[in-house]
Amino acid sequence: MKVIIASDHGGINIRKEIVSLMEELNIEYEDLGCECGSGSVDYPDYAFPVAQKVANGEADRGILICGTGIGMSISANKVKGIRCALVHDVFSAKMTREHNDTNVLAMGERVIGPGLAREIAKVWLTTEFTAGRHAVRIGKIAEYEDKHI
Repeated sequence: MKVIIASDHGGINIRKEIVSLMEELNIEYEDLGCECGSGSVDYPDYAFPVAQKVANGEADRGILICGTGIGMSISANKVKGIRCALVHDVFSAKMTREHNDTNVLAMGERVIGPGLAREIAKVWLTTEFTAGRHAVRIGKIAEYEDKHI
């Protein structure tokens, strides 16, 4: 599995935690930044490249972190083929993989701490899609995208 990860200025610390986790789990990753120090950057400038790489098949999954995760998730979900979930608890991380086959995870550094972020990411990275009736639902989303986006 290859994962693309990025954050804006509000998610740098958790991004570094998740990079460390992926190294521990021997997961191939590409870190798109930001390395903005104390400066402010615009979250769409990081969300769109991550989502595009996942949508184009250059990566299997993506992880995005900003202050709340909201802006990143909204931006990522504008890219056709992306199913990004904003997650702040372990149960939702598991369900969003099992039932929704999410391919991008968004988290908010100002909402959760680094320990919980690591737990969420680990569960999300290691949980497989259960398919079955859920695959039908994902198919309906893809069908809608094909017709309307």
